[in-house]
Amino acid sequence: MRARAAPRASIPARIARRATSHRGRARSVAAKGESASASASSASSSSEGSENPVAPASTHANADGDYEGTLRLFLDSADVEVFDAWLPTGLFVGVTTNPAILERDGVECSVDSLLALARNALEFDAVEEFQVQTWGEDSDEMWKNGIALARLDPDRVVVKVPATLEGIKAANALVVDGVRVTITAVYAPHQVLVAAAIGANYVAPYLGRMNDAGRDGMGTVISMQETVEELSSDMRVLVASIRTAAEISKLAAKGCDTFTISEKVAMEMFADPLTTQAALDFQSAAQRMSPKPPAKKEKPAEVEEVFETVEDSDDVPIEEEASSDAR
Repeated sequence: MRARAAPRASIPARIARRATSHRGRARSVAAKGESASASASSASSSSEGSENPVAPASTHANADGDYEGTLRLFLDSADVEVFDAWLPTGLFVGVTTNPAILERDGVECSVDSLLALARNALEFDAVEEFQVQTWGEDSDEMWKNGIALARLDPDRVVVKVPATLEGIKAANALVVDGVRVTITAVYAPHQVLVAAAIGANYVAPYLGRMNDAGRDGMGTVISMQETVEELSSDMRVLVASIRTAAEISKLAAKGCDTFTISEKVAMEMFADPLTTQAALDFQSAAQRMSPKPPAKKEKPAEVEEVFETVEDSDDVPIEEEASSDAR
């Protein structure tokens, strides 16, 4: 394992791109000395001389139709059947795993097994990343396993490393070697500073486990997000251990934009009885208003021809039989 001696490799543009948050834009405007009233006045004067004062709606898709907003959802699973069910939806940009998830889903914790799992996930068109956690009793072993995992695809495989002292040593060495890294099992805002200092790509706080421990998980995660924004860092706060869809909505409203969720929470994001009923109503209306098939014509009654057959023992025609009697 080498000590850090050079800046980390550049992150691919499609992954590193991050739109400025609303709070970041507000601070930028304030720094330039622009006031809200001046902006409103400028907008008003420009609209008066314009035939179309309403600006066109912004789009979150590029020319290819791909979403270009900041939201990134990951599927937290090591079950290939869950991959098959959810990754084709296009909701998820990637998959996250860790040894506890491997144990839950019955997947062997070995380099070969995890590489096979990564290949499976990365075959789906929408999947950009596969986040897999390294393991080991010391930093050297974690670095070694991390290198072996990342070699599959350095641009798309992200190695997760726990936020311990040995983990940070390993993560730093991985970053130097051009490996993309997530610092995981994060529970306090100061750990975000450690992750940012070594150039990690993601920092992953465990929301649900914070709450289980009696901490203010929501407030802590929001504080972490604010810290990253204040640092003007490209590092993302990847919120993990999410228990409900409502938690995602609340955090998104506070500027968080990167989440990893279980299949259960993914399903909950579609669960609303009013939506279900509306969909049923739409389908019923569509069926009622569908073109009616042409009326079937009644089939005319079949006319049966009745043939009278006269038979005799000699099969002689009637005319011949009558002539014979006359003689």
